[in-house]
Amino acid sequence: MNILYAASEAVPYAASGGLADVAGSLPRALNAAGQDCRVVLPLYKNTKPELRSALEFMTNFTVDVGWRKQYCGVFKGVAGGVTYYLLDNEYYFGRDGLYGFYDDCERFVFLSRAIMEMLKHIGWKPDIINCNDWQTALVPVYYNIFYKYQYGYDNIKTVFTIHNIQYQGKYGMEVLNEVLGIPMYHTKLLEYDGCVNLMKGAFETADKITTVSPSYAWEILDPWYSHGLDRALQNKQYKLTGFLNGIDVDTFNPEKDPLLTKNFSTRSLKGKAECKAALLNELHLQEGDEPIIGIITRFVSHKGIDLIKYVFEDMLNLGCKFAILGSGEKIYEDFFKEMAWRHPDKVSATIGFIPDLARRIYSSADMFLMPSQSEPCGLAQMISLRYGTIPIVRETGGLRDSIRDAGGENGNGFTFKTYNAHDMLDAVRRAKELYDNKPAWKNLVIAAMKNDYSWSRSAELYIGLYKELCGQNQ
Repeated sequence: MNILYAASEAVPYAASGGLADVAGSLPRALNAAGQDCRVVLPLYKNTKPELRSALEFMTNFTVDVGWRKQYCGVFKGVAGGVTYYLLDNEYYFGRDGLYGFYDDCERFVFLSRAIMEMLKHIGWKPDIINCNDWQTALVPVYYNIFYKYQYGYDNIKTVFTIHNIQYQGKYGMEVLNEVLGIPMYHTKLLEYDGCVNLMKGAFETADKITTVSPSYAWEILDPWYSHGLDRALQNKQYKLTGFLNGIDVDTFNPEKDPLLTKNFSTRSLKGKAECKAALLNELHLQEGDEPIIGIITRFVSHKGIDLIKYVFEDMLNLGCKFAILGSGEKIYEDFFKEMAWRHPDKVSATIGFIPDLARRIYSSADMFLMPSQSEPCGLAQMISLRYGTIPIVRETGGLRDSIRDAGGENGNGFTFKTYNAHDMLDAVRRAKELYDNKPAWKNLVIAAMKNDYSWSRSAELYIGLYKELCGQNQ
């Protein structure tokens, strides 16, 4: 099958979050499974010069954006065996940063329309177009309104993947004519709660809707998680399914990772102990055998930081140390800095994001805390498993689907259900008690490292969905 993976960012060309990792990894896994998956994304100003210089110019054409006609150039690159199409327009994408501009609606209307126009010029036709989040949500809308019956566009199926339903692409009704260029009799496709909602338009027109974990697929039917879109999704449940994301197991490999002080594996965990000792020294924490709890996250409320604040001293009193890395709301940054000032021998708080330090925390900590209020998928818990660092998570979204409590069969972490600080504290307490039983803890670490969360599993599920859409036998 020919699959076009449409996203607003993808490694190695542009990245600001988890979407880029998915768009850089899943297509590679699909190709390894025998498909022809290619990626399309904008050519941003901050694309690294060495990557930009290796691009091949293919063609250019004009794109209708409302009443405007805008230039679009198409460049082709190859990375990791995957073909990338990068769409060039200096006015829209020649800026510092990827998002957060006053005209983001117009920028990504251009992207969606340019993706459809591009297919006339590249000599390759997809069977499936998989769009991602609101920035490409108009691709299935435009396909159904303008392209479905054009020559060369027949029998293309569309899939829309929700990575985070909180960001929906909501704008005033005036953008319908001014920017989107959609006939008024199609207004109902996009109108929702008195405004234009681009994600809702994808729900209406895509052939299938996927999310990044099975649990998130049913959670977003609930108003608690849906950010207002539950009514639109409930009418489209027959389209909805969830596939758990994976991680790049070659990049996150404790046996070969060059960023580690000492490599290790399930055959010998001695290297992990050396990594822990090096981390204690690097972060100026007191030497000793007490467990290190790693926290690598954005400091925002839905990541469960309020729970951590409420019982932080209690967790310290259990005999835990903390290696914290992240940034976000000032109230949370100030809290962690204060805790590091009060307990310099037990708490390290680094404000910002340092990828190399993140890797050292993943590999060197004993436990990894993710008490999220909501978590569509989460990759950190899978990375920590890969390095034998035991996750402590709230049972929500992808955390529920990937982490099983050590109190049951095939446990690989510690979980709690309700969004409650003392329930989280109890999970930490249970983890500390098992940690003190060294043989049992070692068995749990080895079992955790043997978990398979590679992209190959997810790719098989996506291929099954694509084949179903294309009417092919499984």
